Amino acid sequence: MKPLIGINMDVEAGPPAKASLQNLYIQAVQKAGGIALAIPPMPDEDLQALVGKLDGLVLIGGRDYSPERYGEEACPKVDLVETSREDFDFRLINMALKDTAMPILGICAGCQLLNIALGGTLIQDIPSEVKDSSVHHSLPPGKTLKDFAEGFMRHPVNIFPDSLLSTMYPKQLDVPTSHHQGIKELGKGLKATANADDEIIEALELPSRPFTIGVQWHPERDYVGNKNLFEGFVKACKTKNTTQACAGKLS
Repeated sequence: MKPLIGINMDVEAGPPAKASLQNLYIQAVQKAGGIALAIPPMPDEDLQALVGKLDGLVLIGGRDYSPERYGEEACPKVDLVETSREDFDFRLINMALKDTAMPILGICAGCQLLNIALGGTLIQDIPSEVKDSSVHHSLPPGKTLKDFAEGFMRHPVNIFPDSLLSTMYPKQLDVPTSHHQGIKELGKGLKATANADDEIIEALELPSRPFTIGVQWHPERDYVGNKNLFEGFVKACKTKNTTQACAGKLS
């Protein structure tokens, strides 16, 4: 049986309020062999029942989580995510982390969500705080995505040895990128597993759990170049699915 993989959704305040999800996330999960399930904000009781049925969780990109979550005041460059999404996303990640067998893949803001949930902090605006960086993590001034042949911009990342990512990627690769924030202090138990040429962290892992990875880039925008990541994630979700099924038969 294919594993059931939940994906959180973006929220617009409206009126009317709207929950949405870019199809690229769904397609990446499906291509890798999983069943994608979009998860809109919901009450804790419903969420707990749903999380108990999931075999894995993808946390998507989006705007910025409130710096109050990591004890800071927001700088002028912060573009806050819609309040109901932020509240829900933190409830979702906290529930998922309690299931120690749940594989988690955090993408861009999803990587940052994982870090904050575990007590880490963020660089609130890379151009403002890392002024000597020559790496364009987000669009350069005066540029739009139409200026890039693939519809997104790229920069190189360096994958660290002795990491789960190093079993899926070469030592260096170009990745689709679109983030103005970054990891500053790592959350509890997390380790950095990739960086950009300006040494800003581009990926992190939680070694104490099966396949818990956050990447700052957008692998769903280049499935072919990131196929091993999605297939590795879905494989881990299948393992959880099989283990649960066997446990059900034995009980």
